[in-house]
Amino acid sequence: MCKTDRWHNLYILGLTGGIATGKSTVSRYLCELGAHVIDADKIAHQVTMPGTQGLSKLVQRFGDSIVTPEGALNRKVLGRIVFNDKKALSAVNSIVHPLVIDGIHNMLDALDRRSGEGEAKTCVVLDVPLLFEAGIDKICDEIWVVAIDLELQIKRLRERDGYSREEALRRIRSQMDLEEKLARADVVIDNSGSRDDIRKTVRRLWQELNRRLER
Repeated sequence: MCKTDRWHNLYILGLTGGIATGKSTVSRYLCELGAHVIDADKIAHQVTMPGTQGLSKLVQRFGDSIVTPEGALNRKVLGRIVFNDKKALSAVNSIVHPLVIDGIHNMLDALDRRSGEGEAKTCVVLDVPLLFEAGIDKICDEIWVVAIDLELQIKRLRERDGYSREEALRRIRSQMDLEEKLARADVVIDNSGSRDDIRKTVRRLWQELNRRLER
């Protein structure tokens, strides 16, 4: 049963995981299978675009150095600031999270209106890297966490973004400990295998979920 009465026609699935664990890959496969996916990262980009309240507040807090010559948010510069300063990271989250949550709620409202009463609930996937940290888990009916072991996580992050081992570890440790996320998960998705393995796992889990919702 949904943890809120606001969206009567929706079954809300929270999808999260640590950086470089493959959450985005799982999200993409769910989208291919027909899931309604709400991507929190996309909303975060939208609410910090030039001319937005989000960007204005970030500039007030961190100064013009986080803005490109074209007036857009320089995410690399901001990233270097916050991943070396927990207070700075907390400040960014206090600005961006409420805006992202409002965006998610608005999208859920629209999907709920389009879903018919008396039919099987529509499953909506919330793809949120900081699902627990932002408190978005409170509106979820079910939570899936994508996981891999630490050494593989470091390896994939270094290969993807070119970080040193120390920088990769710093990025990983800036997030909630993966073990804590796993303890709060309804389903843990092991993504230590091949792309074919994870695709098969996601398809199986999605089919099982839909069978449950049709009962």
